[in-house]
Formats: sequence, structure tokens, C-alpha cells
Amino acid sequence: MKTAVTHPLEKELKEIHLDTLDWKSSLHFIEVEIQFINQLLNSYVFEPTTPNLFERLHDFKEEVIKIEDEIIYIYKSIQKHENQLGGMLERDTISTDHSYYQEHELMKITFFDFYKNFRKLKASIFNYTGGILRKKNK
Repeated sequence: MKTAVTHPLEKELKEIHLDTLDWKSSLHFIEVEIQFINQLLNSYVFEPTTPNLFERLHDFKEEVIKIEDEIIYIYKSIQKHENQLGGMLERDTISTDHSYYQEHELMKITFFDFYKNFRKLKASIFNYTGGILRKKNK
């Protein structure tokens, strides 16, 4: 039985492609989470007597807007990154373009920093809002 030998470069390209697919999938899921967070922050399910309620909710809404802007930027960066990969594959220059690999590593860092910051914000929102939900009337 003959086994196919994968060129190391092909393996790297597959990993790059899988990274970009994973990032796009994660961003899509984050967008769904943000829709829920926006609905939560704009709802009337909180105890109105909570000190600084509206100020805290406003601050969270501002942070969510920043996250939404970052998502747009990251989506555009991923699209540009994928286009560059496609162009290099067509020209067969991938083996000589080491700056592309460096760019990919920077994108990986950018994405994971963004993801870490989003998770931190989400946890803050849920911790705060979970504690001030209106109690059901008995």
C-alpha cells in the first residue's frame, strides 16, 4: 500500500487555512453572543434601584461597540490574509515569502488577544447583570 507523502509546505498551508477558518467561525459565534448581550443590556430585567445601573450598562454598551468594531477589522484582515495566500499559491511564491508566515503569526496573536478580551468583557457583563436581575414576584 502506497502512502501519500505530504510536503511540509502543504502541511503549513493547510494549517494556515484551518486557522483562518477557525477564526471566522469563532467570530461568527461571537457575533451571535453579542446579539444576545445587546438584547440583555437593552432589556428591562434589572432591578431599577441598583446603584449606578444605567451608567454601568452604558459603559458595557460602549465596550460592546468597540468589540463590534474589532470584529469588522479582524474579518477584513482575515479576508486580506486569505487573498494573499491565494495569490501566492497562484504565483507559486509561497516558499519564498517568509513575511507571510510572520504576518500569519501576528494575526494569530491579534485574534487570541481579541478573543481573550472579549471573554473577559463577557464574564464581567454576565457577573454584573446576573446579580441584579429582577426577582420574580411571589
